[in-house]
Amino acid sequence: MTTAETSEQGQEAASGRQAKIVALVVAVSFFMQILDGTIVATSLPQMAATFGVQPVSMSIGITVYMLTMAAFIPLSGWLGDRFGARRVFLMSIAVFTGASLFCGLSGSLTEFVLWRALQGAGGALMTPVGRIIVLKNARKSELVQAIALITWPALTAPVIGPVLGSFITTYASWHWNFLINIPIGVIGMGLVLRFVPEQRESDPGRLDIPGFILSAAGLTFLLAALEFSVKWDGGLLPVMAMLAAGVVLSFLATRHFLAVDNPLLDLSAFRV
Repeated sequence: MTTAETSEQGQEAASGRQAKIVALVVAVSFFMQILDGTIVATSLPQMAATFGVQPVSMSIGITVYMLTMAAFIPLSGWLGDRFGARRVFLMSIAVFTGASLFCGLSGSLTEFVLWRALQGAGGALMTPVGRIIVLKNARKSELVQAIALITWPALTAPVIGPVLGSFITTYASWHWNFLINIPIGVIGMGLVLRFVPEQRESDPGRLDIPGFILSAAGLTFLLAALEFSVKWDGGLLPVMAMLAAGVVLSFLATRHFLAVDNPLLDLSAFRV
């Protein structure tokens, strides 16, 4: 074996190790995010008692979280290109972790809803930017393994979440269902600073503001219509109005993305 071949194999091995480490770092943040989504449902009755509201009113915290995520997910790709995927990913973990702290310290339903909205914004940036980081740090031959490593949170967190949430709520307090994110988030930020390299596009272009507004509004109305279709007691007309608004705005967003030179969402992949 020649020196060049040995050096090439060493570089491939080092690249494979780096891709695995980056994927595991991203998996930690995904685990925190998915765990939070499943653990909170177990403590809604206790939270309602603390806030002095009916348990059914607590569902707005889950709804607001999902709507905020839907609104900000389209923005994540451009932010990663403009400010660097590592920096945006680190910021998203910090926002999610800080919002978790204030969710746990909330003293009223209004405070809780506001902090859940901020938590949803952090989660909206965390997931897609984390996947971008993994894809950029893995070679084609390493993609399957890297994606498998970041998939395990989606498989394990929904199983662990309800059991852990019930245990915490029963033997401690519902506040700790959110405060548990603090050490995980701090560890995740430390790992990002240590192992995730900085990557940034040289020319991301200007932010497609009309595209962001149209896509955010369309996705929000669509998701709100689906959510309120099973929770709304004010009749079918408001739900249908939200659904119609979501469809129209999503159509306008799609047409806009296909017409402009630097769209917020590049739909050209669907032509393949």
